[in-house]
Amino acid sequence: MNFTTTLKSTSTGLRNALRSTLFGVTMAGFALMSTAAEAQQTLRVVMHSDLRVLDPILTTAYMSRNHGYMIFDTLYALDADLVPQPQMVDSHTVSDDGLVYTFTLREGLMFHDGAPVTGEDVAASIARWGTRDGMGQVLMSFVDSMAQGATPNEFVINLKQPYGLVIDSLAKPSSNVPFIMPKRLAETPSTEPIPEQIGSGPFKWSDAEFQPGVRAVYEKNTDYVPRSEPASAAAGGKVANMDRVEWVVMADDQTALNALLAGEIDYWEQPPADLLPILSANPDLTVKNLNALGFQTIMRPNTLNAPMDDPRIRNAAIASVNQKDVLDALVGTPELYNICGAMFVCDTPLATNVGSETLTAGNGIEKAKALLAEAGYDGTPIVIMHPTDVASLRSQPVVVAQAMRDAGFVVDLQAMDWQTLVGKRASQASIADGGWHMFVTNWVGADVFNPLVNNMVNGKGKDGGWFGWPDVPQIEELRTAYATSQSLDEQKALAEQIQTIAFEEGMYAPIGQYFVPTAWSNSLSGVLDGPAPFFWNISKE
Repeated sequence: MNFTTTLKSTSTGLRNALRSTLFGVTMAGFALMSTAAEAQQTLRVVMHSDLRVLDPILTTAYMSRNHGYMIFDTLYALDADLVPQPQMVDSHTVSDDGLVYTFTLREGLMFHDGAPVTGEDVAASIARWGTRDGMGQVLMSFVDSMAQGATPNEFVINLKQPYGLVIDSLAKPSSNVPFIMPKRLAETPSTEPIPEQIGSGPFKWSDAEFQPGVRAVYEKNTDYVPRSEPASAAAGGKVANMDRVEWVVMADDQTALNALLAGEIDYWEQPPADLLPILSANPDLTVKNLNALGFQTIMRPNTLNAPMDDPRIRNAAIASVNQKDVLDALVGTPELYNICGAMFVCDTPLATNVGSETLTAGNGIEKAKALLAEAGYDGTPIVIMHPTDVASLRSQPVVVAQAMRDAGFVVDLQAMDWQTLVGKRASQASIADGGWHMFVTNWVGADVFNPLVNNMVNGKGKDGGWFGWPDVPQIEELRTAYATSQSLDEQKALAEQIQTIAFEEGMYAPIGQYFVPTAWSNSLSGVLDGPAPFFWNISKE
């Protein structure tokens, strides 16, 4: 599929031929930007959402991950072929018994405050990440100790038993990413936000210019020493060609469209599908899918709050949903979506449809009604959080809510902005105290394509699980077996068992796979493919 060509028109048309424009009002704001900023080479970007949470370990929200990639660096990174490559690491050795990994850091690594990066910083950063991230938790279950090595630029991991996915874990590309930060920040409990934004990456955070809901600003780190290899996704040389990168908040799609067409912004991360024909028809723009595995949109129930604490109720909600209805509302253009029941993403080695039959066939309403009757559902309103300010998230909850009502649920669809949802979903409060039953979110394929990175099949419950907190010890046993498996056939069998149990328990439901092209001005070059937007390597005419 080539997203640089004109895409098929959707049933909604071209939004009434660009509908009424708010362009003049919006552009007036740009005139107020400082002349000093204009003198620099600045990349202006509209991201998919506003940035609120600045700690990329505290949350899996993609805006926080994107922020992390700007200012932090990683020990390893996946290239465009999903192969781990050294990033901050110069070299590493493994002992003959497979228990000791010794890493030597590259020369010249410095934090933005001028302090050198040391093995102590690395050990503290990996330990903090390992308390939050699903794959990090698995890695830490094999770790006996981590510490600085014989010299400050060495880092040593001692394992309890051999574990073949150490490098893969350290190269994890998306939420949560094992970013390296100063020890004093990494020692912040992972349940609390770090107090400063100090990394060693290619850009520096401009705290003085941060205006939540308006813009976030990053400045080139002139002290950063990139690798010599060509940039490839998150790997290779992170060369910051731009003096400044500004993330400009434009919640209205029409405003962002007009700004890109007029050259007032350079890059739009996630334009909605019904505007793609307009963008693709413009010879001055490039429209391309940068994320080969696309996104998986999912519905996640909260297993702590009744009646969702009953797996029959959770499965009734899942059975009520038809993926095609969700995807038609979210995307509309069949070329941009895939009806896919695989928890670990279609067109990957671990793909299986087991347990997802009603989702993909759209014939589960009667099953849902039967499950509600069996469970004795009493009409308790189901609180579904509904983010209204993010184009890729606002339609799914409406479709899900109606499907559940059709099955016999009473639904309380609560509107809020995405950043409010990100904060609220971390709460384990009861419904009476402002808690929730369900929300919908999206994951890039690289975040869900195996049982270790897929947070939704984490069965650790309230102590280490992801929001929704299912407590499924059998899943954890299978994930541990997957981590130590020695063949692809064994991994496939384990992944199928995990998916089977995950559906039986109603841990979550994949409600469709879809693709979101990015649009940018042809004045830009060097835009990278990958599961996240990367702003190094980009040049501007």
